[in-house]
Amino acid sequence: MEATPLTKTLDFDDTKLAFAHHSDADLKRTYRLFRMIDSPLLTRIGPPLVTFALRIGLPMEKLIRRTIFDIFCGGTSLSDTAERSDALHSAGVYTILDYSVEGEKSEKGFDATRDEIIATIDHGARHEAVAFSAMKVTGIAHFDYLAKNDTQQTLTEAERTSLLRAKARMEAIGQRAFDLQQPVFVDAEESWIQRTVDRWTEEMMERFNHGKAVVYHTVQLYRHDRLEYLRELIARAEEKGYLLGVKLVRGAYLEKENDRAQERGYSTPMQPDKASTDRDYDAAVRLCLDHIDRVAICAGTHNAESSRILADLMLERGLSPKHPHVLFAQLLGMSDNISFNLAHHGYNVAKYLPYGPVKAVLPYLFRRADENTAIAGQSSREVKLLRREVQRRRQSARR
Repeated sequence: MEATPLTKTLDFDDTKLAFAHHSDADLKRTYRLFRMIDSPLLTRIGPPLVTFALRIGLPMEKLIRRTIFDIFCGGTSLSDTAERSDALHSAGVYTILDYSVEGEKSEKGFDATRDEIIATIDHGARHEAVAFSAMKVTGIAHFDYLAKNDTQQTLTEAERTSLLRAKARMEAIGQRAFDLQQPVFVDAEESWIQRTVDRWTEEMMERFNHGKAVVYHTVQLYRHDRLEYLRELIARAEEKGYLLGVKLVRGAYLEKENDRAQERGYSTPMQPDKASTDRDYDAAVRLCLDHIDRVAICAGTHNAESSRILADLMLERGLSPKHPHVLFAQLLGMSDNISFNLAHHGYNVAKYLPYGPVKAVLPYLFRRADENTAIAGQSSREVKLLRREVQRRRQSARR
């Protein structure tokens, strides 16, 4: 009798396995939070109200930490993340450390962020539970200067010097990742600064990705030009003789991109519809697997179908679930049904583990909540799965 393919046993609706790491109290608290996030009105008015409350000194920080922060973040400091990382690792899920402080605008602040990212690399090299670190170029560089550089506007001497310092910070991060062989993701940014991020990241990969991919680029497939860009990335990496590290995501700035294009009267770089994004995402996965000897891929997705497609393709091509060039990744607090079920079946899986001071991480948290409502059905799916597990446990307790 023919053996049942491994992926046929993958059940992303298995809530018992997905939420085994949650106590009853944690499960109910998470369920209540996602029910609130599932309300577009609350998600729209909540962030400005919270920001205002903190500005005038209302005691909101403790409440935030005990709710949304505790679910989506690993702590306020790097040392705080160890407990959550170890808990994930005990279930076969690795950690991607992400210092999620945003909005720095001073050279001193950029230097501090560089040092913290390097500290995450050092920490990861010492802890088996940590597979990657993550960085945003806008955490170490002025956004406005990047935008001017992207459009080849004339930079002042001070702006040019600032960008040179930013690139040096990025190179220092890449050097530490290379020295310790502890990989780092370079996250994607808005399209109007992405050209500079692309160029700097490609230079880093060419310099450091020999023998192992230690620098990973991020490709957002909700842009209609990114599948072709991925083909170019693969060709350049093969031509220049380095490994391409690439994280494939759908994207995080859809409404912002479309609004800006409309306001400024240019053609949006976004796909015409979600079906086009899904098509290109899955095509990108196949393209990377076609070159798996030269490409290390991280599938950063909360889409169960895309996760299943990748698992199926690995099986069809005889790739081990533990292939060192394939990683599945989701955000902490989201899509546990995908993460823990894949890990249970032996795949390489990691969770993005953001951390930082509560007030400084608020922009990240607000964006997560906004993305949940912007991505059709994402928060509703979370609510449905959480409700199912709450009900399952109640029924089990009555037996």
